[in-house]
Amino acid sequence: MTGVTVPRQIKRFYEIHEWRNALAVLVAAHPKEWNDVLTVLGKFRLLRSDVLAPGGRKSRIANKLDGHFYRLGWVEKGFETSIKVDETVYETPTHKVDCFKNRVALEVEWNNKDPFFDRDLNNFRLLFELRAIDVGVIITRCDELQDIFDRLGKGKKYGSSTTHMSRLLPRIEGGGGGGCPIAVFGIRGRTYVED
Repeated sequence: MTGVTVPRQIKRFYEIHEWRNALAVLVAAHPKEWNDVLTVLGKFRLLRSDVLAPGGRKSRIANKLDGHFYRLGWVEKGFETSIKVDETVYETPTHKVDCFKNRVALEVEWNNKDPFFDRDLNNFRLLFELRAIDVGVIITRCDELQDIFDRLGKGKKYGSSTTHMSRLLPRIEGGGGGGCPIAVFGIRGRTYVED
């Protein structure tokens, strides 16, 4: 990681990775958004009741994270993009970003199928190349949470082909995000609370 000092509490509760000096970009160019990320991560706890809640389009866990960002002024954002070659315009639609604020794009990938990481990284790459964002952030779960899910009888729901850190890192290291600076925060088992 760059020389950016990440608060001890955040390092204790999250596995952190960055590419292309993403943390330095956040701290120097987007200090308010960096503070928002630290605030949301610092207050988040993985509650037993949320893990055991029935699924649906979006889990209570993802809604809790997104909702906190929305209360801090972040928005779900779609971008209308196109490329013009001579007189021909080619539409280049992008996928909506879960949370967006001041050129920072943030995705929460709690328990989707792992190809969602490809979609997110491609979106970050394209939006960065089009100068629509300066940095991308992904919040996902660490592999170590599988032990908790297994213990709670939810292990199959959180299977090996769903979004978690070991499915994300090789995609980024393989260049999936192109030149976009990317910061990744993996939710560790220390966030878990038996409520």
